Amino acid sequence: MKTTDNKKQTSTKQEAKKSGEVKAKSNAASGLTELFEDSLKDIYWAEKALTKALPTMAKNATSADLIEALNSHLTETEEHVIRLEQVFELIGKKATAKKCDAMEGLIEEGKGIIEETESGVVRDAGIIAANQKIEHYEIATYGTLRQFAETLGFEEAAALLEQTLDEEKGADKKLTEVAVNTINVEAAELE
Repeated sequence: MKTTDNKKQTSTKQEAKKSGEVKAKSNAASGLTELFEDSLKDIYWAEKALTKALPTMAKNATSADLIEALNSHLTETEEHVIRLEQVFELIGKKATAKKCDAMEGLIEEGKGIIEETESGVVRDAGIIAANQKIEHYEIATYGTLRQFAETLGFEEAAALLEQTLDEEKGADKKLTEVAVNTINVEAAELE
């Protein structure tokens, strides 16, 4: 008798699991357009979060070149938020943010570097490293979004996304220059 009861319980658990899987799948993107829209929501949240994180990073940096690079990118990031709102409008959707776990993690990692280092060139090197991880995430995201937009025939949206992609690449290049020309050399001299 117990064997039959156990089989029934196992069968019921399996059915519940299957129905949960069906429910989870119904929330998933079913086509490229939905995936594109979902990814836009994700990077929209990420850019808005970054507008709050960059001032903290700049405040904790000591290199004038790094502070300038971070503040310059803050201005660009604010423009990225506006540009994303334009993309949403072009595709006929309301600009909506969806929490970006990746950006949240990258920002938290940057905060951890600030907390775990003393003020000076080593912290500056860490801030650059954290920001370059963010830039690489954004470069990957905007490259993908641009391609999705092109594939879906959203040419104006693709052009806006390309503009942001180019700015993200420029920010990454600037951070590399600051790191290579001064910060990393000075930080290595402390060894």
